[in-house]
Amino acid sequence: MSERHPRLLILTTAIIGLVLMLVPLPHWATVFWPAFLVLVVLYWSIMMPRAGGMTLGFGSGLALDACQGSLLGEHALALSFVTYLAIRLHLLVRAKPLFEQSLFVFAALMAYEALLWVIDGWTGYALSTPTRWVPTLTGGLIWPLVVGLLGRFHLAR
Repeated sequence: MSERHPRLLILTTAIIGLVLMLVPLPHWATVFWPAFLVLVVLYWSIMMPRAGGMTLGFGSGLALDACQGSLLGEHALALSFVTYLAIRLHLLVRAKPLFEQSLFVFAALMAYEALLWVIDGWTGYALSTPTRWVPTLTGGLIWPLVVGLLGRFHLAR
């Protein structure tokens, strides 16, 4: 497999994750809708940390900021931090069973959401309701599905 192929695959799945985050949904569904872009970035940062790296996290965050119209750099900072954690701990996380990986992903999603919450508070945006934290639980629960789906697209290294 050439070096270009994994990066093209990573970019394609990141774009799909971005589109899934931007899909307009009814309010009751948005409460449970996980952050698919963050899950995709976490997956590639854990499974192939050198192919995507911090550039994937920061670039995906900037794209999300631009598409959602949020404070520029808000998601980029939070996603860069989560990407750093995943890359730093990728050998440890990859060796664990899926249940323990789901716990790590849940913790990473909580850190992502907590950073966004703090940035929203500092910039004067309204701090939202407790339902803000529900997608982190949903993201941790669907992690085995994300691993199963994205794992079909590349060879394990």
